[in-house]
Amino acid sequence: MATGAASQQQLPPYRGYRHLKTLAGHERAVSCVKFSNDGTLLASASLDKTLIIWSASNFSLIHRLFGHSDGVSDLAWSSDSHYICSASDDCTLRIWDARSPFECLKVLRGHSDFVFCVNFNPQSNLIVSGSFDETIRIWEVKTGRCMRTIKAHDMPVTSVYFNRDGSLIVSGSHDGTCKIWDANEGACLKTLINDKDPAVSFVKFSPNGKFILVATLDSTIKLWNYATGKFLKMYQGHTNKVYCITSTFSVTNGKYIVSGSEDKCVYIWDLQSKTLLQRLEGHTDTVISVTCHPSENKIASAGLDGDRTIRIWAQ
Repeated sequence: MATGAASQQQLPPYRGYRHLKTLAGHERAVSCVKFSNDGTLLASASLDKTLIIWSASNFSLIHRLFGHSDGVSDLAWSSDSHYICSASDDCTLRIWDARSPFECLKVLRGHSDFVFCVNFNPQSNLIVSGSFDETIRIWEVKTGRCMRTIKAHDMPVTSVYFNRDGSLIVSGSHDGTCKIWDANEGACLKTLINDKDPAVSFVKFSPNGKFILVATLDSTIKLWNYATGKFLKMYQGHTNKVYCITSTFSVTNGKYIVSGSEDKCVYIWDLQSKTLLQRLEGHTDTVISVTCHPSENKIASAGLDGDRTIRIWAQ
């Protein structure tokens, strides 16, 4: 019975996502949304220079974080969901306490241009950031000290991400490359993609650390095998030619790839079959960011300046 057909029949039919709630709190484009790892909170970042912490149960606004002097492009949660790090056009990153009194604990200074992307390592003792200054910086959380600066790319760094044990960093750039770095030494271990065109707009390790999801500005998302350096799957149908739109893995009910799109929709594909399962309509501008709840079948999505809202979708 171990045939492809038999195993396929055991898959439950796809249950569609529906719109649950719209969160309006930002005065400019919402650049990023991320559920906390424990699933209790949702954080959003905006070009209005603020971040908002929302309850992930009733989606009420808990607190607004002020401090950046320019737009915020990205945010990341620490593994224990106690801290948020934000990346801003003011050339700094800030580490915030996500619990009362919600203080800014550290300001990370060193980048010479917009800080565009940020992530914690799984141990959450280090932060990696990428900037328009074409460098990747690795920071010590406890002290706020920059431990290492890597001259990583020839154009802005659009995405940086640690793997599941924190030993590797993957980066993407407008220069069309996707590179893997040794997190301890800062050495480039592998260049996964080395094309001038199209620009790499987003990269992320899969939850098991074996694969890398890569979005490019030719409206294509590919799943790469890190070890072999070959791409396995390709997801298309959405529009992504201008913005650094994030995509992610949904694992709470079946395995899906979820992405925003410049046609104002959220796209959901079956990871294995690459079939487009659903297109969620409702936003009134480009959907720049999507995040999946770690344990519930919920998705949050964020809209640019013509929208400025976060929409919550549930199965």
